[in-house]
Amino acid sequence: MALSQAKTKYLPHLIALLVFVALTLIYFSPTLDNKVLQTHDTTVFAGSVKEIKDHREEYKEEPLWTNSMFSGMPAYLISTYYPGNLFKPVYNILRAPGIPIAPILLLMIGFYIMLIAFRVKPWLALLGSIAYGFSSYFFIILAAGHNTKAMALVYMAPVVGSIVYAYRRDRITGSVLTALFLTLQLIANHFQITYYTLMIILIFGIVELVYSIRNKMLPDLIKTTLLLAGAAIIALSINFANLYITFEYGKYSMRGQSELSSDLEDKTSGLDRSYATNWSYGIDETLTMLIPNMKGGASQPFDRNSETVKTLRQNNYGQYAQGILQYWGEQPSTSGPVYVGSIIFLLFVMGLVLVKGPYKWWLLIATVLSIMLAWGNNFMFLTNLFFDFFPGYSKFRAVTMILVIAEFCMPLLGILALDRIFRQDIKKPELLKAMKIGLGITGGILLLFLLFPGLAGSFISTNEVQFPDWLKTSLIADRKEMLRLDALRSLAFVIAASVIIYLAFVKKLKNNYAIGLLAIIVVIDMWPVNKRYLNNDDFVRKTEAERVFTPTAADNYILRDSSVYRVLNLTVSPFNDGITSYFHHSIGGYHGAKIRRYQDLIEHSISPEINRFSKALSNITSIDQVEDVFKDLNALNMLNTKYIIINPDNPPLVNNSALGNVWLVDSYRLVESPDEELEMVNKIDPALEAVVNRKHAGRFKDISLDSTSSGNITLTLYKANELAYDYELTGTSIAVFSEIYYPKGWNAYIDGEPAEHFRVNYVLRAMVIPEGKHEIIFRFEPKSYEAGNTVSLGGSIVLYLLIAASVFYFIKRKKGQ
Repeated sequence: MALSQAKTKYLPHLIALLVFVALTLIYFSPTLDNKVLQTHDTTVFAGSVKEIKDHREEYKEEPLWTNSMFSGMPAYLISTYYPGNLFKPVYNILRAPGIPIAPILLLMIGFYIMLIAFRVKPWLALLGSIAYGFSSYFFIILAAGHNTKAMALVYMAPVVGSIVYAYRRDRITGSVLTALFLTLQLIANHFQITYYTLMIILIFGIVELVYSIRNKMLPDLIKTTLLLAGAAIIALSINFANLYITFEYGKYSMRGQSELSSDLEDKTSGLDRSYATNWSYGIDETLTMLIPNMKGGASQPFDRNSETVKTLRQNNYGQYAQGILQYWGEQPSTSGPVYVGSIIFLLFVMGLVLVKGPYKWWLLIATVLSIMLAWGNNFMFLTNLFFDFFPGYSKFRAVTMILVIAEFCMPLLGILALDRIFRQDIKKPELLKAMKIGLGITGGILLLFLLFPGLAGSFISTNEVQFPDWLKTSLIADRKEMLRLDALRSLAFVIAASVIIYLAFVKKLKNNYAIGLLAIIVVIDMWPVNKRYLNNDDFVRKTEAERVFTPTAADNYILRDSSVYRVLNLTVSPFNDGITSYFHHSIGGYHGAKIRRYQDLIEHSISPEINRFSKALSNITSIDQVEDVFKDLNALNMLNTKYIIINPDNPPLVNNSALGNVWLVDSYRLVESPDEELEMVNKIDPALEAVVNRKHAGRFKDISLDSTSSGNITLTLYKANELAYDYELTGTSIAVFSEIYYPKGWNAYIDGEPAEHFRVNYVLRAMVIPEGKHEIIFRFEPKSYEAGNTVSLGGSIVLYLLIAASVFYFIKRKKGQ
């Protein structure tokens, strides 16, 4: 009897797991043939992390700093191990199936766990989890290589489900689960997704508070909230090392406030408004949730059989076909639309009628708010409100990402509506009303665009206005047809789902059969849409994926040089590139949180110098002219840019004006502000003079620089986190190091004794060094890392003890039954 009950209880969960595994493996079947997903960001990451991994393997320590990109930056948001976090092995086990299998599989499992916490029956939870897991956005971000984002999204549903479980069923168990899942989400290290998770929870909390006050249940709410606050503190403590150093670094990164006084209206306490909202969803683009090709889908070329390509060929412009893209919305470009599925869209609308109480208002408010915030620069009133008054919101870019909230809330409300229907928890008139409204809104929108696609707009993007009429006519025809076909397919799915739901309600179809049919048409709906953006063609053999890291002739020439230098690669977009960092210390790189001052230097000095150099290069006829151009590159020279790649198949240009690893100057110029610092970098001769902010003037108090001093200083040891120099001087002088100044961790020593260093030339390190023969050592020793790991270790032990106690209590309670 006990065995039979166990089978009845756990068999549906096992079947659900097997279905999730089967769907994931079938979709990503190339992985069974030992192929890997090749993406831009994965390639960039491999390049960015190369020096860190090499250092880790050679020295058996965490470097915490890398010089492989942007001339040097903390490794915290690239790759760092935190030995105090004892839950990282758990995270790694869950991630073991690898990318892209693990995220999609875990997304479905996580949503399933949450729906069970909501008391949804297993078969219906299975349906909801498939619908959620196959939302288009998840496949789009995996195709782009946004793996940490995908893994953070995995834990959104379990975190929310655990919190609801705490409030509705068991506050202790729910709190322990909250601590566990929040810990795992924080380990994923994508704080923007965690921030959005907290927004969902905050809205839930506010709605819950209102209902608790109304129903006079405030004491219970307070008790549960305090326990959940404790759970959050434990999760934060386990990840304290990561959070602490990230918070510390954030003030100096692009996510921190700018020190420059220009464009003050565009500034926030974090990212500039224009940068953060550069990718903003168009207001009418919101309908991609229902019609994926509402705005043309993705920024990808048209099919060879399209009217656009045929017309280009007929007019002898076929060579431009790859540059004419399907997407015509307001974003600069997109890898694909946010499509939640036509059936989920229908169920969400029905849920607004059928679901009563706090859940409806919570999910509706969160959905609407996320949609309006995703509009970004198309709805600046609300965007500015959040930038200016909502703590932390301005730290994140790509406001379109907040649509993950709507992608989460819509299927949840839709499944809660189905749950009421299949439980026969409503009367027939109520169902008919919900179906009338759901079909009226959802079907009405689809029918409207099917019959009158011109309502979607001009079908021409702002970049295409100047195109000839014959080309625009073809573009409009193709895009209208794409919209019509997607509207038609969505309408068919909406009608089919409505029929199935009605037949199940009137008992003409068993619930389990109805759920099975709905699951099938959800897959039929979502699968081909996702295949538009992530399909078998995106997978390659591992050897082919690694081929991108085959050194070019230029790389091989540079690698013969055993000194320490930097490289500017003009054969790629320097500041959106990770491959150069795989082989060299790059001036450029690819990262969303580079050091703020370095970004300022890129915008005001490095990029203008690159433009001047590229322009001059086209007019150069002799090597002497090249040398003259090099002398005018202040920023690049002070960063020790020794090699410039202009053709991967040829040796690079050698910059003999690069100032080396360190040099001596006998004068300095005091300036009053960061603006002046940056301006003077372009005016001084950095080989002879340094620019110093007046706040560092105290470094020169009671020190007399000897302009007649002579001597030499050389780099004798290079490690990512340690640099050693030997020097011999006849008098006191200023040493300028071609290393990025970062005050939170870099310590300087002269002959083993601590010594002060300061910032010069806006981004570099400098020291006043005494006469004589001495050794200088720079070590990266951030105290926050050690202190953070101590806290993380304590938090880890606490949570393991709580989990053990919960398991013990659960077993004891089961035995007592």
